[in-house]
Amino acid sequence: MHLELVVPALFPAQDASPPSAPAPALELLLARGRRTHAEAASLEHWLCKAFGLAGAPAGSAVPVGALTALAGGLDPGPHRWLRADPVHLRAGRDHLVLVPNQALALSGAEADALAGALAPLLAGKFTLYPLKPDQWCLRIENDDESAAGAGAPIELAGANIEPHLPAKQWHALLTELQMALHEHPVNAARDARGDPVINSLWLWGAGKQPAAARGPWQSVSAEEPVALGLARLAGMRHRAPGGGAAEWLERAPEEGRHLMVLDSLRGARALGDLDEVARRLQALEDVWFAPLLAALRAGRIGMVTVHVPEAAASFETARGDLRRFWRRSRPLASYTITPA
Repeated sequence: MHLELVVPALFPAQDASPPSAPAPALELLLARGRRTHAEAASLEHWLCKAFGLAGAPAGSAVPVGALTALAGGLDPGPHRWLRADPVHLRAGRDHLVLVPNQALALSGAEADALAGALAPLLAGKFTLYPLKPDQWCLRIENDDESAAGAGAPIELAGANIEPHLPAKQWHALLTELQMALHEHPVNAARDARGDPVINSLWLWGAGKQPAAARGPWQSVSAEEPVALGLARLAGMRHRAPGGGAAEWLERAPEEGRHLMVLDSLRGARALGDLDEVARRLQALEDVWFAPLLAALRAGRIGMVTVHVPEAAASFETARGDLRRFWRRSRPLASYTITPA
């Protein structure tokens, strides 16, 4: 069996402090494996390229909205879709700063109430679907709107978002939505609790469902909606990763090639919460990397590949590679990413 792991945000940026959690199993897999290089990409672009979609280079648009709808059980049909994620915009000294949906801890009831209040403002031109509390989709009913949003909110956390705001024709609609959000009881309650209010939607990932997707895997395990949407489009078995490697291995076949997306570090890394990064890294080490290393040693798995999209690196480790004792483990901080 060949298991491929996609682990975005695994390595710290060059100007960030390293996490304190030890990860000996992961560090051994990286050290003993064969490193290959590719083009640095966001998780969404990496997935689209891996599934053979046209237009997958890092500078092009990824139809995240349509793929999220597909992952959520909707039929995207011929429409164009957007992600319309709830966010908090905060005024900085001289620019707007985005707090992404992953930091808002929005409940299902809150999301439904807010989306219900916005629906009448969108009627006739758009249909809003709050598929998950932090993942909303917008179906464009009349295909005469320009693309909106330039990137995932998680990629823009803490940055100046002025260059990434949508075209002017979207401003009136967004202003109307922001006014409705400002007056909503859900936000009044959040403000009273000291939680960030939901004061805007971030529009990104415009596009139609791709005609087809393909890949070499027998199954895909992920929570990430782009991965699940692409797996569904490609007709592959897909499911959530579950409770860890031991559980996954119990139900996995002995042979074949399988893809797994472990993206739990991405939000904490984007928010600069190093304590949370350390906690999540320790959980990945205990629940995934250490059991997978044991399974590789025992021959239950023949090869493990770790892909780190934004680092433009992959590490492929076969069972025999573990005997390369001269390749000593290095701390994750030594794999730092130089900021663009």
